[in-house]
Amino acid sequence: MRLILFFSALLGAAWCLETFVGDQVLRVKASSEEQISKLQLLETLEHLQLDFWLRPSNPALPVDIRVPFASLQAVKVFLESHHIEYSILLKDLQVVIDQERQEMVSNQRERGSNDFNYAAYHSLEEIYTALDNLAAEYPSLVSKQKIGESYEKRPMYILKFSTGGTNRPAIWLDAGIHAREWITQATALWTAKKIASEYGNDPSVTSLLNTMDIFLLVATNPDGYAFSHTNNRMWRKTRSKISGSICIGVDPNRNWDAGFGGPGASTNPCSDSYHGPRANSEVEVQSVVDFIKSHGKIKAFLTIHSYSQLLLYPFGYKCTNPADYKELDAVGNAAASALTSLYGTKYTVGPICSTIYQASGGSIDWSYDYGIKYSFAFELRDTGRYGFLLPASQIIPTAEETWLGLMKIMEHVKDHPY
Repeated sequence: MRLILFFSALLGAAWCLETFVGDQVLRVKASSEEQISKLQLLETLEHLQLDFWLRPSNPALPVDIRVPFASLQAVKVFLESHHIEYSILLKDLQVVIDQERQEMVSNQRERGSNDFNYAAYHSLEEIYTALDNLAAEYPSLVSKQKIGESYEKRPMYILKFSTGGTNRPAIWLDAGIHAREWITQATALWTAKKIASEYGNDPSVTSLLNTMDIFLLVATNPDGYAFSHTNNRMWRKTRSKISGSICIGVDPNRNWDAGFGGPGASTNPCSDSYHGPRANSEVEVQSVVDFIKSHGKIKAFLTIHSYSQLLLYPFGYKCTNPADYKELDAVGNAAASALTSLYGTKYTVGPICSTIYQASGGSIDWSYDYGIKYSFAFELRDTGRYGFLLPASQIIPTAEETWLGLMKIMEHVKDHPY
């Protein structure tokens, strides 16, 4: 059983934090399909409590594994006995988590009551306050809407960017479906400010919003995100209770009605990739589905994840190319080139299945099958040096470069109505 620490921290709240003292993140490089099979076997050994940040799929791609301190010796012996190379990305995960948390505490103490620091990670409550402030600052352009509630009854808020008109064609943008991917919520929040502040100043943004609306969901998994701040920084799933299991939560990006229950999703409720008891079982997923269907004119579905520096399009649940493969590939590569132009950050573009691995029940597969042609998923920085613990100093550069990629896609959507 892991050590649990109780202490008072940020804002005087009592936090019950799972600790990761001595845990290491290993970068494993398989050189053959046989070694991939061995790593897939390793993934099934539940007593080791391994957390695969990047799962084994093919020898061309690295595998990143968070290994609890108690399992380190066994895992390293396993790798060495099968001649599988590995290196240490993070020597002590808790040290990095502590640094991140201290930065957040310092930021909370230093910032003025009216100053929001987009270069810092924030709690869910702070994010929701920032949404209110944006809507108040740009009342003729930005409005906040509630599209549902999470399992634990937290509101799910979207920002609507619109210059008027009713039921115009629109672009959907979400982030944070996996709780621990903090760079995604931070990037989405910066993007919200960017859209609002650039209307009337940037011709591309102005033209886009004169033609289309944008809907932005910053925290798609609010329960999981809150839990990642208060209890377990590495939490990925929702927080729903699973009938017949002591384990909590569903992977909300394996829960969509797109090849549900197929390869790349787990039937084990204790797994981080557990697909749930049925498609759309998670109220957070169902709320987005209901909104998309009720709107009727969503022309692009863009979702932001981390990490790996990838720009992905369908399919994940099957390894065949979508009907719009050539156009999606061209748009994706144009967006990746625009993104790279700012800081040189390299992205790989392609279908989910052949670019990373087969994964069923994903959101952009559902949106594409539903008829939303321009369905893309961004996997933001980095490629494994920090993984899910990207330093706050990289928030603004990540958001700035991602904006260029997003704008390239959104402009294409505007110029190619269907």
